Amino acid sequence: MRQKITHITISDFFTESGAYYPNLKLSYQLVGSDSADAPIVLVNHALTGNSEVTGVNGWWNKLIGDGKCIDTNHFKILSFDIPGNGFSQETGLIKHYKDFVARDIAKLFIRGLEYLKINKLFAAIGGSLGGGIAWEMAVLEPNLIQNLIPIAADWKSTDWLIGNCFLQERILENSSNPIEDARIHAMLCYRTPFSLKVKFQRTRDTEKELFNTESWLVHHGKKLQQRYQLAAYKLMNQLLKTIDITRGRTSLEKVASKITGNIHIISINSDIFFSPDEDVETFRRLKRVKENIYHDEIQSIHGHDAFLMEFGQLSLLLRNIFQVQKSSI
Repeated sequence: MRQKITHITISDFFTESGAYYPNLKLSYQLVGSDSADAPIVLVNHALTGNSEVTGVNGWWNKLIGDGKCIDTNHFKILSFDIPGNGFSQETGLIKHYKDFVARDIAKLFIRGLEYLKINKLFAAIGGSLGGGIAWEMAVLEPNLIQNLIPIAADWKSTDWLIGNCFLQERILENSSNPIEDARIHAMLCYRTPFSLKVKFQRTRDTEKELFNTESWLVHHGKKLQQRYQLAAYKLMNQLLKTIDITRGRTSLEKVASKITGNIHIISINSDIFFSPDEDVETFRRLKRVKENIYHDEIQSIHGHDAFLMEFGQLSLLLRNIFQVQKSSI
């Protein structure tokens, strides 16, 4: 199994807002089976993620890998970096981040697939922002994805999500310590009150003279500041705020019913960032116009972050999708 970061140049790209980019660098990693016929799984990363999804430092390495639920002995795993996420120095950062919306990234990923001569994906899977971009891709190319799997995600940014992204942007623009402060706020959206109660029980760090909840938030803020750049955070926050597969189109039912592949929506029962109620409503609406749509739910106290924590449950929910394909190879 090989693992290296590779680069593509996307030429003459116009964003949805009309901004022109003569050249954009798109980085990706392709790992897994060496078989030319191996089915391809596209994995879209979340706000602070990157194309390194498996291996020692892979952010989904408990789900994807040798003998894992998504088995790299049988599947090819492709993951693009969202341009401007800062993971590859060669791709650079995006200065005018408001030029872009989530659909632009979906278009760039499709251009990347065309460059790689990939015209069919066994699955496109992503959590949070990555799931929203997968939704956008499925609408842009309705026959591309055999299994669309958005996890802790949605086809649109809700008012609640837009409001939190607005606050994030204010922090990023106005704070004297923007990355750390924005991350501290975000962590409180990614977890739940009960999750923090179970974890900390109102205990204190006597040396730092802080509650352990506070110490934990400071730790996550500093950790992100050490590896992330302000321009990247501003762009990712902008993309999270602008997910909407119906923008400039018609109704959800008309837009999503054109997707020919299976849609497997996976929610988290305690998610306060991407509410499971929104996914249930989506499932009910689309079930009237599309037979091959399914909905499952992870049970967790940990909220939105459960898509990066509850790997046992996630593997069970995905097992049938990927085992069926394995048995037919």
